[in-house]
Amino acid sequence: MIKPGLNEIFMSVWHGGKIMGYVEKKRVKFFGLPLSFTKYTIAEEKITITTGFLNIIEDDCYMYKIQDVRLTRSFSERLFKLGTITCYTGDTTHPELTLLHIKHASEIKNYIMKYSEEARRKRRALHAINIASAEVDEDEDY
Repeated sequence: MIKPGLNEIFMSVWHGGKIMGYVEKKRVKFFGLPLSFTKYTIAEEKITITTGFLNIIEDDCYMYKIQDVRLTRSFSERLFKLGTITCYTGDTTHPELTLLHIKHASEIKNYIMKYSEEARRKRRALHAINIASAEVDEDEDY
C-alpha cells in the first residue's frame, strides 16, 4: 500500500501503519527529461541501486554491512529540498554507497540508521546461537 498524498517518484511502502521501505529516483533532468535512470530501493534488509536505460545494472548492499551514514546538502540541494546520503559499508563492491539528490533525505537517513542497527543485532544473535551449538557438539565428541 502506498502512502496517500505522495507523488510517484518518492514512495513509502506502508504495511499495517509501519513504513516497510522507500523507493526513490535520482533527480537530474534536462528540459524535463531524465538524464539519469537511477532508482534506489531501501528496505529493512537491503539497499538496491538500479541504474541504466538499455543495460540495467542492479547492485545490492545488505543493511548489516552499513557502518556509518552521512547526510550532506549543498546550497542548490537545499533550494530544491534534496539531499545526498553517503553510507560507509563493509561491502567489497561499494565501500561508499552514495544516494544522490533524493527527497526526504533526513527521514531516509534515519530509516537506514535504525534498520542497519537492527540488522547487525539480528546477525550477532544468530552467530551467538551457532557458536553455542558448535561448543555443545564438540563436548559430545570427547
